[in-house]
Amino acid sequence: MDSSSSRNDDLNLRDDESKEFFPGYKDVDAFVKHGLGSVFLATKASGGLPQIGDEFDFYRSFPGFQEFCQVQGDKLLICMSQIMQHHNCRSLMRDCNKLTGLEERFDLVVDSNDVILEKVGILLDEADGVNRSQQPVMPTGYQPPKIVVSSWNRKGSGSGGRSETFRLLQAKNIQRPQMKFKDKIDNSNTPFIPKIFIKPNALKPLPSYFTTQHLRKERPEDLDVPAALADLIHQQRTQEYKVDMFAHPYQFELDNLSVPDSILSKTEPKMYKPIEETSCQFIDTLEDLVALNEKLNKVSEFAVDLEHHSYRSFLGVTCLMQISTREQDFIIDTLELRSEMYILNESFTNPSAVKVFHGADSDIEWLQRDFGLYVVNLFDTHQASRALNMARHSLDHLLKHYCKVDSDKRYQLADWRIRPLPDEMAVYARSDTHYLLYIFDCMKAQLFDFNHGQPGLIQSVWNRSKDISLKKYAKPIFTEESYLELQRKQKRSFNTQQLTAFRLLFAWRDKLARQEDESTGYVLPTHMMIKISEELPKEPQGIIACCNPIPPLVRQQVNELHLLVQEAREMPLLKAEIAMQKNKGLLPIKKPQVTLFGPHDTSRVPDHTEPHVSANDLPIKEGVLFDDDQKSDNNIEKIRHLVASAKITLFEEPDVKEMLESLSVVQMKARRIRESFENPFRMYLPSTGVHVNENAKFDPSSKIFEISKRWKLQTMEQQQKDLESTKKAKAEAKLQAKKAAEDRQKAKESYQESLENVATVRQLAKCAKVDGKKRERVPSEVGESTPKPSKKLKSTEKNRKTEAPSEESFKPFDYSQSDFKVFSGSKSKDNSQFDPNKQSHEPRKKKMAAGKKRVPVAESKSMSYVAGTSNRGFRHNWPKK
Repeated sequence: MDSSSSRNDDLNLRDDESKEFFPGYKDVDAFVKHGLGSVFLATKASGGLPQIGDEFDFYRSFPGFQEFCQVQGDKLLICMSQIMQHHNCRSLMRDCNKLTGLEERFDLVVDSNDVILEKVGILLDEADGVNRSQQPVMPTGYQPPKIVVSSWNRKGSGSGGRSETFRLLQAKNIQRPQMKFKDKIDNSNTPFIPKIFIKPNALKPLPSYFTTQHLRKERPEDLDVPAALADLIHQQRTQEYKVDMFAHPYQFELDNLSVPDSILSKTEPKMYKPIEETSCQFIDTLEDLVALNEKLNKVSEFAVDLEHHSYRSFLGVTCLMQISTREQDFIIDTLELRSEMYILNESFTNPSAVKVFHGADSDIEWLQRDFGLYVVNLFDTHQASRALNMARHSLDHLLKHYCKVDSDKRYQLADWRIRPLPDEMAVYARSDTHYLLYIFDCMKAQLFDFNHGQPGLIQSVWNRSKDISLKKYAKPIFTEESYLELQRKQKRSFNTQQLTAFRLLFAWRDKLARQEDESTGYVLPTHMMIKISEELPKEPQGIIACCNPIPPLVRQQVNELHLLVQEAREMPLLKAEIAMQKNKGLLPIKKPQVTLFGPHDTSRVPDHTEPHVSANDLPIKEGVLFDDDQKSDNNIEKIRHLVASAKITLFEEPDVKEMLESLSVVQMKARRIRESFENPFRMYLPSTGVHVNENAKFDPSSKIFEISKRWKLQTMEQQQKDLESTKKAKAEAKLQAKKAAEDRQKAKESYQESLENVATVRQLAKCAKVDGKKRERVPSEVGESTPKPSKKLKSTEKNRKTEAPSEESFKPFDYSQSDFKVFSGSKSKDNSQFDPNKQSHEPRKKKMAAGKKRVPVAESKSMSYVAGTSNRGFRHNWPKK
């Protein structure tokens, strides 16, 4: 019995095991539950590990932690390799090169994820009963283009194991529709002007600018003057109508529009007709368009959709318009009727009819740009989908959810300029609006049910739709800083040469795209422009090598591009951040590469980097903001003001008393509120280049941007003050110099006047001779004598004209006490020169102590001559004047 019972138990266990879905799991739910629990525990454990930048470096220093990380990493790689092998993917995760191993592993993981997710999507489609094995139908007369396989155009093949891709239908060698347009496309760098000139259903009349000047097809100033000057003239001419031009023409009507009763009332959804039983009319003549407008004025709602093309046009072209009513579908060839589409404004602005769109944000702008059409009483099913919190908000999802229709999106990216329009593309176009009215009814009823029968939710959707209809189209305007926004999006680090090349190429691309009416992506794609900017080829062939495939306009204009690249290569090679700081008038500040770096820690800065430049060592150069022709020696003081000086000191407090006294009560209150929200130390950090996000410097909403602007203003104000003080000091110095010159002139004139009435010794002697009196000697000091004048001098004095005698009595010099031995030729013991002034110093000589020699007076040398005979004669012994 025991043996038989044990056998029965074994059989029962085997039966249970055979019934199990997986060894150890009864069914799929148990397996999934266990798997999710394991994934959750693994995620939780990984989250508990030390993160990089936290304590990872500390734990990494221990050999045990390194070994643990290595072992666990190898296990994960083995597990991932096994999963890849199971799905027939490349799985050489551990045999990668050490240098490029990380990049190769990342590529393997990305490819494997694509394959696995494709299979998951295929299996889910099979479980839902969705069949997507139908091949795209190509129109006759066109060769099928090459299939570009990527993640965005992959699709499941249904039951098959291999994935399929969407095929893009593109036109080749067709005539550009822009050549047939009656109205010239305005690609100029000026703001967009609305095309409307008739305003039906108006509560407020259209401004006179549009009614009187709508017949002008092109600006006459464009024909004779350059484009830049034409833009300026155009702006000046339209300045008077600036308010009316850039306002929404139906702003007043939309502001005074109330929710229609047809939307606020709950109605049963009206089923759509099968698409095979519904008639479709293709409209390409003016008579059919007028008849369509009359039909639309009679219905209470209709659906609208557009097909757009933007690759071979700078601004884009609306190629097709689909309109559906409850009974009929219409497809309008907007390329043929572009200049007559304004007729539909009567029905599109009718406030009693509801216009149903899906995702009308772009459609509203395209209608204004190409046709001058505006929409009043709009209902956007995309906004209703968001209000209902649906899983997805695309039209494809709404068709599948409400109508059980699988939309074929193979022609979503097709070239809609193809004429005649293929039947497959026409069917795809009409399917976008054929079911939209039924979806509108269903969503309206669902919005009432969500809000317990109240119209509040549907009214909010209608208000959002009205805001969308108030959008205004704006043309892309090129500025000198337009390239910066694109460069920031690419997240590339450029030096000055690369950034200059990127700026020049961006401007060239924009200019050529406007002239040729091509998109910027067609002229030069962004990734090719970045490649050229990074490589900076020295030859035109290098520019061609950076482009694959080569854009046609690049091949034509390769020499011009080569000149732009050469111009960029001539720029000084600096980092872009340093060049930007120099353009702002700031100093180039080195940035430490060490993460553990403080604003006052200079010990970790490597020595090979560029030295820090202080304010005292700055190069002497005049500031460019305030140019002055007169350069003085105080340029050093001027250039120092370009450096942000210290705002916080340890030993002195800022003098804010005068500033606070000048503020009003409101300004004081605002200052206190602003200070309560500011970090007092944040504004001083950017001067050292540390702890500042680079993106925040260019964000106008950031505090760093505001502080940098404030510094600029303070620097400019300080330079202006210094310039004014310098000019004032120069003016004062000029006045003082002028005053000193006048004083010297006055002193000179007064001295000349004082000498006019003073008679010289010779004049006095002549006066005495005229009177007949004999000149007497004046007794003088002993030891001094005066030599007799020569005969030549006496004869000269006789010939001179005598002047009026002086009133003062003349006393001649007394030569009786003079020593005449100096004329005998013998050497005098006391002095070898004759000096008449010597007798005044004779008494001092007697008083001097013996043995000391007398030092001759310096002033006497000019009146003395050498004693003894001279080889040149007596007449030359007199001292020269």
